Amino acid sequence: MLNHELIEAFHQGHTIDAHHLFGAHLTNENGVDGIRFTVWAPRAKNVQVVGPFNDWNGEYSFLLPVNDKGIFSLFVPHLGEWTLYKYRVESSYGVWTEKSDPYGFYQEKRPKLSSIAVDLNNYHWQDAEYLKKRTKNFDKPMHIYEVHLGSWRKKNDEWLTLDELADELIPYVKDNGFTHIELMPLVEHPFDGSWGYQVTGFFSITSRYGTPKEFMRFIDRCHAREIGVILDVVPTHFVKDENGLREFDGAPLYEYPKHEDAHNEWDTLNFNLWKEEVRSFLMSSFNFWVETYHFDGLRFDAVKNMLYWGGDKYRGHNEGALAFIRRSNYYMSERYPDVMLIAEDSSDFHGVTSPTFHMGLGYDYKWDLGWMNDTLRYYALDPIYRKHPHNHHMLTFSMAYFNTERFLLPLSHDEVVHLKKSLINKFWGSYEQKFSQARNLFGYMMAHPGKKLNFMGNELGVMDEWDEKKALEWNLLRYPMHQSLLRYVRDLNFVYHHHTSL
Repeated sequence: MLNHELIEAFHQGHTIDAHHLFGAHLTNENGVDGIRFTVWAPRAKNVQVVGPFNDWNGEYSFLLPVNDKGIFSLFVPHLGEWTLYKYRVESSYGVWTEKSDPYGFYQEKRPKLSSIAVDLNNYHWQDAEYLKKRTKNFDKPMHIYEVHLGSWRKKNDEWLTLDELADELIPYVKDNGFTHIELMPLVEHPFDGSWGYQVTGFFSITSRYGTPKEFMRFIDRCHAREIGVILDVVPTHFVKDENGLREFDGAPLYEYPKHEDAHNEWDTLNFNLWKEEVRSFLMSSFNFWVETYHFDGLRFDAVKNMLYWGGDKYRGHNEGALAFIRRSNYYMSERYPDVMLIAEDSSDFHGVTSPTFHMGLGYDYKWDLGWMNDTLRYYALDPIYRKHPHNHHMLTFSMAYFNTERFLLPLSHDEVVHLKKSLINKFWGSYEQKFSQARNLFGYMMAHPGKKLNFMGNELGVMDEWDEKKALEWNLLRYPMHQSLLRYVRDLNFVYHHHTSL
């Protein structure tokens, strides 16, 4: 049965629990097992649910209106877990479109598009003691290992399963002194080359690597080794694919109605962060990943794109988006005072990590992209030119502002793609000189104020740019320079762990 208080909170933009209302929920109603399907489509004439259970013919599977604000729902008896389904939505113009479930918890592997009903409540977690001790790490060492699961390692040129990743990745991270794993987006996405940042399923773990319960087990195993897990989330935009959120009920619903507000540099659509139901959708997505999968932190992508209209400072602040960010971070921090909220923000907006009651945005950490850009530019210079005051300033400028926000120092995936070179090849000099400078950079990074993040492969001195289609160059560990760099990073991590001044 539907919770009418939750329905009202959804329409008011004040719930982070909308996933308990919408989607496909295995339930028992009046003594009969089945699935309740619920969706929001305010301008739709009709909504049907279709799947193998009705031969993909929705003639007798119309969802019924719940209220006058566009919620439709239907209980279909005798359906169980792993049921495939889609919604067929009739627009006000009489055009029918097949859609994946916006609140679907699992989807078929691309290029297939059906949502899949799954039971997320019967995994038995073993991490209660870990969660009791979990904090936001303000006064603890934190060196994050950023990972793309599809290319960390491969087996016969195929992705590893989650159990295989757990067997290899978790001990590697632990043995080399990293404290957390940050997973590039694992929400469902149609295009591998987007790395997960162009999303169709904001509540759906990608089917590329395994099932929802296998993901839960992966995180459980991380927690058993005292490794925190952070998830990249995309709160700003979504793909234009017809089966997704675009014009979900036949007109702009999740996106802005105006072209200049909806479109962006990624050829995706921006969320309308002024609309209360969209706010509830996104806030519930953030909560879902922490509540259901026990993630220890969320890293919010492209925050600047929310702060300003179209990410353009000269168009002014997007006040509706600012209100959304503050509300979301307030609700998440109230419910999860031990879960980190991390902003990937390239703007100079003030108060990103200040509390919301001081009119800050309420994030716990902000990526210091200024430090990253200045530092890498400095290390690319011939030493002859580094001593010039203007160039030396690149190394020291961050100390002028390091205490204005709670910063995290990132050497992320963004810096080793699109002809930017691998980290080791950014350094000036010969092969040997590059490695000595890499050691110098990592030492400087550890001593600099701020938490730390390194993308997979930085610690190996990989020579090639990152390519999501290929595994890291593990064969390089046959060579002394690469072996010694990994050993240096490991030893440096343990120094960082045991010296509170760092």
